[in-house]
Amino acid sequence: MASDEAELYAESALHAAIPGELFDLAELDVLYDENAATLWTFMNPPGRPTFTPALLHDFEAWQDLIGAGFGPGKVPLRYLVLGSRAQGVFCFGGDLDLFQRLIRERDREALVRYGHRCCAILDRNMATLDIPMLTIGLVQGAALGGGFEALLSFDYIIAERQATFGLPEIMFGLYPGMGAHALLARKLGSAMADRIIVSNRTYTAEEMYDLGIVHALAEPGDGVNAVRDFVKKSDRRHAGLVGARRATKQVWQLDVAELNRITEIWADTALQLTETDLKVMNRLVAAQARLAERIAAA
Repeated sequence: MASDEAELYAESALHAAIPGELFDLAELDVLYDENAATLWTFMNPPGRPTFTPALLHDFEAWQDLIGAGFGPGKVPLRYLVLGSRAQGVFCFGGDLDLFQRLIRERDREALVRYGHRCCAILDRNMATLDIPMLTIGLVQGAALGGGFEALLSFDYIIAERQATFGLPEIMFGLYPGMGAHALLARKLGSAMADRIIVSNRTYTAEEMYDLGIVHALAEPGDGVNAVRDFVKKSDRRHAGLVGARRATKQVWQLDVAELNRITEIWADTALQLTETDLKVMNRLVAAQARLAERIAAA
């Protein structure tokens, strides 16, 4: 552990007003920087970095605990940052192993339940947990499928130049069902959103910056410092930036009911996949696992 992180862990443990459970989550590493009023969180699940039910559970607890411990009249929180400990990967997205099993079992209810959990987490993140703060996604590797969708719910995305973004679901006959349509259409327009969703293209961080999805670029390995610089430069304008982001979301008129309806269509579409489609999905799982192992070994 780096010395600066050790100091943050020590500060976090000593800050008695923060619920202690926040720093004991199994698959999320959480650190509080009191001087910058910033909560840093890094996904750290075992195995392939995907949104398994266990990781979703930690995110739900994370949001509950942040809401309980931070905000006006509580511990100050001006910035919330999410990154990943997985070398070269932000997140591969939805739990494709789980999806295959539920599709073969024809379990629509479980598919919908998974999707609704994801939508609730995204909706609460877009609302910044009713705390006047800015949320920042830090991307230092591949953000695919639901990993890309999750980032779209953040106020700002800061990406290292080697980071990549993509929505590969169309390659096995599906589409991203937890926010991509609603958020990309509002950010880029429905035509460009559709182009990205059905293209099965991998986009560079520079391309996402040119589109306005990524807000700042960092050199490889310098993402954390880039976030710190963003926080420092934004602090004087914090109230205005928070207000501007809230105004943008008011214009969007996006609520969790819309997200849920889309994920229900996604579940119905998933149940139409053939065995050939599921084999393609399984090959993608294997390819992602090999990629993660290769990056970790590099």
